[in-house]
Amino acid sequence: MAAAHIINALVAKKGFGMEKRKYDLLVVGGGINGVGIARDAAGRGLKVLLCEKDDLASHTSSASSKLIHGGLRYLEHYEFRLVRESLKERERLLRISPHVVWPMRIVLPVLKGMRPAWLLRLGLFLYDNLVRRSALPGTRKLKLKAVGQGKPLQAGLVTGFEYSDCWADDARLVVLNAVDAQRRGADIRAHTECTALQRGGDGWTASLKADDGRVSTVEARVVVNAAGPWVDEVAGRAGQFSEDAGVRLVKGSHIVTHQLYAGDHGYIFQSADGRVIFAMPYEGRFTLIGTTDVELKAPDGAVQISDAETRYLCDAVNSYFEEAISPGDVLWSYAGIRPLFDDKSSSASVVTRDYVFDLTGGDGEKAALLSIYGGKLTTFRKLAEHAIEKLRSFYPDLGESWTHHAPLPGGDFPFEERSAEIMNFQRDYPWLDANCAARLFESYGTLARSILGDARSTSELGEDFGGGLYEAEVRYLVESEFARCAEDILWRRSKLGLHLDGEQAAALEAWMSTHSQK
Repeated sequence: MAAAHIINALVAKKGFGMEKRKYDLLVVGGGINGVGIARDAAGRGLKVLLCEKDDLASHTSSASSKLIHGGLRYLEHYEFRLVRESLKERERLLRISPHVVWPMRIVLPVLKGMRPAWLLRLGLFLYDNLVRRSALPGTRKLKLKAVGQGKPLQAGLVTGFEYSDCWADDARLVVLNAVDAQRRGADIRAHTECTALQRGGDGWTASLKADDGRVSTVEARVVVNAAGPWVDEVAGRAGQFSEDAGVRLVKGSHIVTHQLYAGDHGYIFQSADGRVIFAMPYEGRFTLIGTTDVELKAPDGAVQISDAETRYLCDAVNSYFEEAISPGDVLWSYAGIRPLFDDKSSSASVVTRDYVFDLTGGDGEKAALLSIYGGKLTTFRKLAEHAIEKLRSFYPDLGESWTHHAPLPGGDFPFEERSAEIMNFQRDYPWLDANCAARLFESYGTLARSILGDARSTSELGEDFGGGLYEAEVRYLVESEFARCAEDILWRRSKLGLHLDGEQAAALEAWMSTHSQK
């Protein structure tokens, strides 16, 4: 009899089996918008469940250009509200997540035949002044021949501008939001698909299927559909087909090459088709180049860069850099699907990056479904805040907004002191390689000390998998950050897949298959 009680308790804790658990909010989708909404809602006192059919950030949210930015080129399309909101969020994210978001100066060379210097300067003036800046320096004009930023550029490029934006570790932003949501009481279930949604009189009954085949049933007052590229599919499972909202799928691809220039600044290049291409330092030894805009009909199958996209990106940077590259120089590439709101624009490159909510039900007789269309990495926190406020009528005791000032896990220090914090961390662990120590702090912030603990040598960190990855960090990722396999760690919780060879990656996979929590 006692054994039966223990089994039932374990089943209930995991949420599987016959018991039907009740939640205030079910969030479908473990990308940046989904985890941001789950965190915000949990912090306001709601009982939240988030499910994601794959790993957290395994699709769009780990395939971005790694920028927290206002969107300089959006000004050309008069999206002033989006740019203003993005610029405000740029500074907020810098303050609440200074370990994974940090300032970057970006160089914009003037190329004859493209947008003229006066137009670029006007756009940058607006970019600097649409919101009040307190954290980042403004634009300055460059004589490229006289500054180091001009050294890797072709001789014909004489004038340019340098302005501010921020760099971000996109996948870590997702995971940190999920970690904080869980700390605040949310139930986070990766590798769990919402296979059915049944609307009732005052809520939803959802069927959830884990990747090991286990099935559970839960109830929720409201469902938030943050499934990204699959938003229409999830809405269809709920029996909701909107005539006013729809998703437009646009593939964006990036390439990584050997390091093309020295320095911690980025470049933005105008291309002949009117788009812009970024080139940025990446992982210390590489250069990241992107992105493209290619229309897709459906999100089915693995998303990969095409040969044409690779050539396009190479040709674009070859118009600016002195050192030419070819597809043979590409060391790694990735592609993701942007689930943009379909505003019926004729070109994928001008489709709005703004977000749109589609709320159905909630008339007192039917359950509510809130579907999220569009959005961008920079605005996820504000999107989440707007989403929860839109649902306020369903929760009379809902708390007030709070995420604008609460740091993400590990980000509890002023961003102005980031360099000093890294130096202090390196000083506290002098036996650890300086680059490895910097990477740990840039990934985990003040939580990095909980990974190393009282260790006094690398031998106390367990197995060395290479690239500065030790067993102590891997255990932390399994126990605290939902990691299940080597890919989760090498390509999302870190980018160490670029630094480990095949044998080292296989050793990590073997360790994970034995130790990871299912």
